[in-house]
Amino acid sequence: MHISVQVVVFEFENFQGCKAEFSSECKHVTEKGLEKVGSLIVDSGPWVGYDRHGFTGEQFVLEKGEYPRWDTWTNSQRSFSLLSLRPLKVVSDAFQDSAEHKLHLYESPGFTGRKMEIVDDDVPSLWGHGFQDRVASVKALKG
Repeated sequence: MHISVQVVVFEFENFQGCKAEFSSECKHVTEKGLEKVGSLIVDSGPWVGYDRHGFTGEQFVLEKGEYPRWDTWTNSQRSFSLLSLRPLKVVSDAFQDSAEHKLHLYESPGFTGRKMEIVDDDVPSLWGHGFQDRVASVKALKG
């Protein structure tokens, strides 16, 4: 049985050094013999990468393509590592086409701090709604 490779991660920038291939989630890239991830190629996706082991920390959505350096998958100056990853589950087309959604955004981790509710609307700017430039936790209640 042939397992299709969906993500190839490399220890160093520009697809150099040791590499590991993934077709399912990985809680700890270090278990695959890598000290870190310096670059990666997503053959099919999307995937979610995390800057900590065990699917924790800052998240990065990785679409199909090449990521030769850490700053190609994040613009964060606080986080430049990727230590766990998993496929992003996409819901069925019928559910996805629904315009109804409800989200609660929180300024602090653990669903604490100021809360902003978004219902059936696009929000191109958090500042425009009196919210800070970062969201630390999110609850998707609908959609």
